[in-house]
Amino acid sequence: MKTNKILVSVLAIGVLSGVLVYGISGTEKEKLLHEGSAMYFPTEVDFAGEKAPLQISDVRERLDRELLINANLDATTALIIKRANRVFPIIEPILAKYGVPDDFKYLAVIESGLVNAVSSAGARGVWQFMPETAKEKGMEVNDIVDERYHLEKSTEAACRYLLAAKEKFGSWTLAAASYNGGMNGITKRIDEQKVTNYYDLALTEETSRYVFRILALKEIMRQPAKYGFSIYTSDLYTQIPTKKVAVDSSITDLTGFAIAQGINYKILKIHNPWLRDKKLVNPTKKRYEIEIPLEGY
Repeated sequence: MKTNKILVSVLAIGVLSGVLVYGISGTEKEKLLHEGSAMYFPTEVDFAGEKAPLQISDVRERLDRELLINANLDATTALIIKRANRVFPIIEPILAKYGVPDDFKYLAVIESGLVNAVSSAGARGVWQFMPETAKEKGMEVNDIVDERYHLEKSTEAACRYLLAAKEKFGSWTLAAASYNGGMNGITKRIDEQKVTNYYDLALTEETSRYVFRILALKEIMRQPAKYGFSIYTSDLYTQIPTKKVAVDSSITDLTGFAIAQGINYKILKIHNPWLRDKKLVNPTKKRYEIEIPLEGY
């Protein structure tokens, strides 16, 4: 019997379990996920405290679909679990600061896999903002600086969007759906169909799956061993300590700046992906904070 490589087990909020669970084979995983819903299907699920009505047949089947798909995307889901240990500790306190439920960190998971992704439509970053929306939410977006790639600032912008959506719809679940379908799009469907619950709306394929993908990743990342992911805690990606260097003037050569800080250009860009050029043009004397790693290079 072929045995899968041993992966790592982590709780939903990135806190290590501190224990080692041995890997299971692909055959055993398939058996676990198909022997019966009692083996893997949750008795209840919620998003931000709003319960999904699993007694409705199509709701149950849609969640089942996303659980099965993501539990069988072995490498992709394992990488997300590893990255979460590094990214969630940055996102979580910002969500808490704005009063946005912690479950929205899983929205970032399905948007980007917790990397600075680039979509074919032009959305970028962990939170996948389009340029105009990013600017509306207070981010700088140009050829020199693109704060969609700045995890803290883009998380804050996402919080501002989600708070506005919650105020509009009165539901965190609909707020999440609107992140994909747009506030106007969700409003139009509500007006047409005369229902106000996400689970009762007929939506586009992508938006119809959107919240279920969030729920599935939440379940899998909270209980990875249940879904066939086993884990060495030492294999999780860890946060690298950094110092912040404040600058309020132009930097004509970021390579030279990096060397002066004791690192190279590659490491500078890894820790500051929002710097989009080889220089930082700053005629307005805006204050930027550049992160310089203290180890890991």
